[in-house]
Amino acid sequence: MRPILLQGHERSLTQIKYNADGDLIFSCSKDHRINVWYSHNGERLGTYDGHNGTIWTVDVDSESRFLISGSADNMMKLWEVKTGKCLYTWEFPTAIKRVAFSEDDNYIACITEQRMGYQGAIRIFQINRKGDGKDQSKEPNFMFHPIESKATVLAFSATSDQLVTGHESGKLTLYNTKTGEEVVSNKRAHREVVTDIQMSPDRSYFITSSKDKSAKLYDTKTLDELKSYTTETPLNSAAIAPGRPYILLGGGQEAMNVTTTSARQGKFETRFWHKIFEEEVGRVKGHFGPINTIAVHPAGTSYASGGEDGFIRVHHFDESYFRARPYGDMEPEEE
Repeated sequence: MRPILLQGHERSLTQIKYNADGDLIFSCSKDHRINVWYSHNGERLGTYDGHNGTIWTVDVDSESRFLISGSADNMMKLWEVKTGKCLYTWEFPTAIKRVAFSEDDNYIACITEQRMGYQGAIRIFQINRKGDGKDQSKEPNFMFHPIESKATVLAFSATSDQLVTGHESGKLTLYNTKTGEEVVSNKRAHREVVTDIQMSPDRSYFITSSKDKSAKLYDTKTLDELKSYTTETPLNSAAIAPGRPYILLGGGQEAMNVTTTSARQGKFETRFWHKIFEEEVGRVKGHFGPINTIAVHPAGTSYASGGEDGFIRVHHFDESYFRARPYGDMEPEEE
């Protein structure tokens, strides 16, 4: 599995996203720039320039028409994927830590940070998809403040009226987006900050990663824990591999502690775990620092990881990955 090394960022990666077709990879980093790449060969298509702060988060709609980004410059921007033009900019009092499109592409949600006397907030905007996309509403359709602990990550459930958030205290909450009410909450989901949430293809369950060195699968409707994967390193990202019973985890010691340990100690590998049996099945080395973000191709044919070292590594799975019998002699019956 020879990786394709993508060099287009000068500073550490913050998030990577595949588009719905899987032919494009979007990456954002602390160097104020968003890049877009062809996933099959790693060729860089272009950049989206306009932010002047660390870009924390990016998401793309299912048609690969609009891209949304959130940055430490207190701005959220809507981009046209094809041309790289910025169509609309929202300004907030504090930094935007996470953005997400709803399943039907009609809504975007964002988390703004709690800082300088401002409460952390979740805002939901309806996107006007008519015309050239420049005519957007400045005010959110819905806005609410998470109670107790600030939200760090979010994702829409299968419908746009519900939203899952992960919090600094380790709790998970399912919100009604229209009322801001907590539908259900799991206060002891993790012991430390939740660093990533990624939905399964049908959004019926999702995976979380946390600084408490564990990743877990949860049911979207009930927030019941389904599976748990405990490692010996803080985790920054977790992804579900479609079509195979694996999950991918990435993390590593904080950058400031890394110089005192070797790369092996720093645990900078992408870890593959068996989703059902909760056992680690393999590791892929390569990064020279913690892995900050992992994304898997929607068809499950490749994955990309972005590190503190500023590199993106794209791995296309070998034939053996698809031939392996992950359940041993007990193969699941085909639907």
